[in-house]
Amino acid sequence: MIAPEPTLSDPLLTAEQIGKIVSSGSKRRYYRFRPAPFYGGIATADCVGCCLKCLFCWSWHILIQPEKTGHFYSPNEVIRNLLSIVRKKGFHQVRISGNEPTLHRAHLLEVLHLMPKEIRFILETNGILIGHDPSFAKDLSRFHNLYVRVSLKGSCPEDFMRLTGAKPEGFTLQMKALENLVREGVNCFPAAMTHFSSKEKILKLKQQLKEIRPDFVNLEEEELILYPFVAEHLQSAGLNWDDNSNLVKPR
Repeated sequence: MIAPEPTLSDPLLTAEQIGKIVSSGSKRRYYRFRPAPFYGGIATADCVGCCLKCLFCWSWHILIQPEKTGHFYSPNEVIRNLLSIVRKKGFHQVRISGNEPTLHRAHLLEVLHLMPKEIRFILETNGILIGHDPSFAKDLSRFHNLYVRVSLKGSCPEDFMRLTGAKPEGFTLQMKALENLVREGVNCFPAAMTHFSSKEKILKLKQQLKEIRPDFVNLEEEELILYPFVAEHLQSAGLNWDDNSNLVKPR
């Protein structure tokens, strides 16, 4: 008997469903605020909820029960928490990370509006909602201290499907997000999990990115960090990795 094909999730439908769980009026769920060493030092707000379940993602423990994770924070509370870290650490930049910041659009835009303009704001996103609705990129273009890092899940629709369990059209939306952001003049750049892609696929992706904006050919290739549960997910999906990965052993 042939096993049935796994059902692929619709990232747009998932975004709508999870968005309702992690939103309450103008408030959004976050599970921590912390200083982080990335980008040379940055204040980080880790949000709850994502429309993808990437096999290589470290935040699965948050994806499982978003309704029970973290607390609701208003845009003003988010700003206060981030700026407190900025002052204590002498940082000049902040970010929203951890899951998908775009799931509560109005909240995100208000946080951006309230952030002092001398503070650089890095938005780490899968870009799917920005690719789906061009007006999102237009809204983001109002903020000149904003830098958007679009994290591509693989090098092509097929890789996207294998790594996320979502419909391959989601990858097209990721690429469309970059097109929308570039068209609106938003400072942005692509990153990608290429660890499971062939050299040919990576080269093809870089050519596609170059057509969107020439400097996109200098794609940031993300590192695979093998937390034990990540290794289990990859192994269950039949995906292999090599010894160049950063294996994080349990303590």
